Amino acid sequence: MKIAVCIKQVPEKNSRYEIDEEKRWVKETYLTYEINESDLYALETALRLKDQHGGEVLVCSLGPDGVERDIKKGLAMGADRGILIHEEGRLTDPFLIASALAKVLEEERPDLILTGVQSDDMAFSQVGVAVAELLGLPHTTIVMKVEVHENMGIRIERELESGLLEVADLPLPAVLTIQAGAYPVRYASLKGIMQAKKKEIKKLALSALSGLPSPQMELLSVAFPEPRKKAEILQGTVPEVVAQLVEKLKKEAKVL
Repeated sequence: MKIAVCIKQVPEKNSRYEIDEEKRWVKETYLTYEINESDLYALETALRLKDQHGGEVLVCSLGPDGVERDIKKGLAMGADRGILIHEEGRLTDPFLIASALAKVLEEERPDLILTGVQSDDMAFSQVGVAVAELLGLPHTTIVMKVEVHENMGIRIERELESGLLEVADLPLPAVLTIQAGAYPVRYASLKGIMQAKKKEIKKLALSALSGLPSPQMELLSVAFPEPRKKAEILQGTVPEVVAQLVEKLKKEAKVL
């Protein structure tokens, strides 16, 4: 069974965030990076399926040279090969990213493609489903559990509202987006880290991929949220505070 896992490099949550002068992104100088959280769970899902059924796990990502470090982490955890679609600029258009990944994965012809349910930085939740559409493959989202059937189909459990789970069967090949928390994520062992140095990482230039669409989205500006609400402590006796509260609910909040 051949499984491809798409991962994304995102700023660590405890990075220092400062918007650049053009107000188009945050200053790279103060950022440190890591693998997107739900992508880690997608990778763990793939490695568990490999442990159970054998096969190969391919890690694929898009971005600058620094992304290679995160691909190596995936290899150290147990993946077999890596592919880096190299592009120095940070792409934000999910359709363009999905199109590039689909071009590469179409040649690899994996039995199963896994992505995280969404990225921690942009949170569009679009790349996985767009890859499925571009490749003409069945897909489902917010997956918590994956089992392979004897007939080489898969049974999944996906998260719904109010803690409910939906069970569904899909044929292979297919695309799944994995929810954070699906399985405990393993650590890379010292042996795995040493073995990762010998594993292949194929590098392709984004510009070398033919037939990619023009960007469908343009990021105009970024800004920190402006605080719009504040807490107010009412003073006085209990009857006075109640009277003030009722007045504010009527005239300011307008809920009475």
